Amino acid sequence: MDNRGKILYLECNSGISGDMTVGALLDLGADRERLERALESLHVDGYHLHFGRTKKCGIDAFDFDVHLEGGEHEHDHEHIHEHAHDHGHDHTHEHEHAHDHGHEHAHPHVHRNLRDICEIIDRMEEGDEVKALARRMFEIVAEAESKAHGLPMEEVHFHEVGAVDSIVDIVSTAVLLADLGVGKIIVSPLAEGRGYVRCQHGVMPVPVPATANIAAAHGLELHFTDNEGEMVTPTGAAIAAAVDCGEKLPAHYTIEKIGIGAGNKDFQQANILRAMILAPREEERDTLWKLETNVDDCTGEALGYTLEKLMAAGALDAYYTAIQMKKNRPAYELSVVCREREREALEEIIFLHTTTIGIRRYALERTVLDRRPVTVETPWGPAEVKICGRNGREFVYPEYESVRRLCENSSLSFQEAYDAVRQAAEGNNA
Repeated sequence: MDNRGKILYLECNSGISGDMTVGALLDLGADRERLERALESLHVDGYHLHFGRTKKCGIDAFDFDVHLEGGEHEHDHEHIHEHAHDHGHDHTHEHEHAHDHGHEHAHPHVHRNLRDICEIIDRMEEGDEVKALARRMFEIVAEAESKAHGLPMEEVHFHEVGAVDSIVDIVSTAVLLADLGVGKIIVSPLAEGRGYVRCQHGVMPVPVPATANIAAAHGLELHFTDNEGEMVTPTGAAIAAAVDCGEKLPAHYTIEKIGIGAGNKDFQQANILRAMILAPREEERDTLWKLETNVDDCTGEALGYTLEKLMAAGALDAYYTAIQMKKNRPAYELSVVCREREREALEEIIFLHTTTIGIRRYALERTVLDRRPVTVETPWGPAEVKICGRNGREFVYPEYESVRRLCENSSLSFQEAYDAVRQAAEGNNA
C-alpha cells in the first residue's frame, strides 16, 4: 500500500488502547492476512483473534479482540481482571483464528520480562523495521513500569502489558503500520477518564501509574473528561509515544480514508478510535521558533555544556556564532531552533546554565521532506537510515552513529561504511 507523503492521523477523543488501534488500522484497509501470518510466526498460542463489526452510539466500527483460552481475558483497556464486553450491541464476529498447534503454550498469568518479550518478537517473520517498532513500544512500557515499581528495567515482569493479548496488540500495530506505509503519523491529544481502576496490585487512580509515566516521559498531551474509568491504557500510551512525529496537522488537507476501531467500554460518547489517512492540499510548512541570545561573560565550558543540554532536551538545532559586542568585547550568539512545545524548557536551560539576562525569539517556517526511519541489515550488523522524499523522489541518508559503529566493528573506512549502509537501504526500498 503506497501512502508515502501522506499522514496517518489518530484521533483519540475516546482515549487509545491496543485493540482500538488494531481495529482502526484494519478498518483503514491494512492487510489482515499479513497480520495473521506475522502473529503465527511468533509461535505463541492459547488465544483466539476476533474480527468483526459492532456499533458505538450508532457508529459502525471494527471490533478487534484477543480472547485467551483456558483463562480470564485480561485485556489492558479494562486493566487486569476487569474486562467485559459491551452489552446492548450486536457483535458480529466474522472470523476466529485459533492458535493451538505446535506452538509455545501460554497462560494468562505467565510473567515475562522485556528480554522474554523481545525474544518472541525476534521470531516474527517480518522486517527489522517492524520488529524495532514493536520492541520500542515494549521498552516504553518497561521504562514506565520500572519507574512505577522502583525496579530496574530487567527486573520488571509484565504481568499486565506482557499478557498474550497485549503482545498481540503491540505486534499487530507494528505490522499494520508498516503495511499502511504512511509518511508520518500524528496523534491527537489523548482523552482520559477519572476515578479508579482495579489492577493486579489493587485499586489505582486514573491515569494508572504506567500511563502517567509514559505521558510525562514523552510529552503526551492529556485532557480529562467526566467519564468514569480508564480511557488511555499503558499499551495505548506506548503506541502514541512511539509513533507520534510531534507535528501538528496541516492547515489544509483531504481525507482519503477513515478507519474506526471500537473500544470495549460504553461511555456517553462513542468509544472509538478514528484513524484517517490525510493528503496535504498544499506544500506543508512547519512552524518553529528561533531563540537567540548574546553572551560575552560566560566560560567556554558552560557554553559547551549548555549546547549539550539543549540538544538532549529536544532542540532541533543549536549553535554558536562568533560576534563582536559593545565595548569591543568578543562574544557568542547562541541560536536555537525548536518547536513550540519545547520552547519554554529550552529557555529555562539557557537562563540556568549561561549568564544571559534575555532571550529573543522569532517564529520561523520551514519546508521539510517526508521522512521515515528504517533499519537495514549489513554484513557488519544493523544500521539506521532516514529515507526522505519529495515529489516522487527519494533520498537515503545513513545515520552517523550507525556508520560510526560499523567502522568501529570492522576495518571499513567511514565512506565505505556509509556507502554500504546506503546501498543496503536502496536495495530494500527498490
